[in-house]
Amino acid sequence: MNMTKQIITTLVCLLAMAMPSVAQNFAGDKIIGVYWVEQDGDKSKVRFTKTGANSYKAQIIWMEKEKDEKGNIRKDAKNPDKSKRQTPASEIVLIEKVSYKDGKWTDGEIYDPTRGKSFTVNIWFDNANTLCVKGSFGPFSEKVYWKKLE
Repeated sequence: MNMTKQIITTLVCLLAMAMPSVAQNFAGDKIIGVYWVEQDGDKSKVRFTKTGANSYKAQIIWMEKEKDEKGNIRKDAKNPDKSKRQTPASEIVLIEKVSYKDGKWTDGEIYDPTRGKSFTVNIWFDNANTLCVKGSFGPFSEKVYWKKLE
């Protein structure tokens, strides 16, 4: 009977230690979904997905202006990685490697396809359906707001 109590006590302790990380991952999953994005007159939809235990990315899934003025599919032409320059603009990965901690998603990068540059990113919910996405480079930063659709 004594051995049974030790085993049960050990299992309870292990479960108690695992619970905070499980709760944190569920809270981090709040970012998963589709967002409406408007910036500089361009309208698009972006989907956040989970890529690891506590890692997320955002990828464009639809663009209003998918084609240029000549009717050609717009591409990621300014990407510094030449192998990605043929990626259709409607499939560009905008945010990678963000992880959740203390109510924010941090430690990742946001890619600006209009400039072909990446910046550090911090993300949090401004309210229940509005995501604040803040890209930074040194002391300079810019915030944009994405509306959660689903």
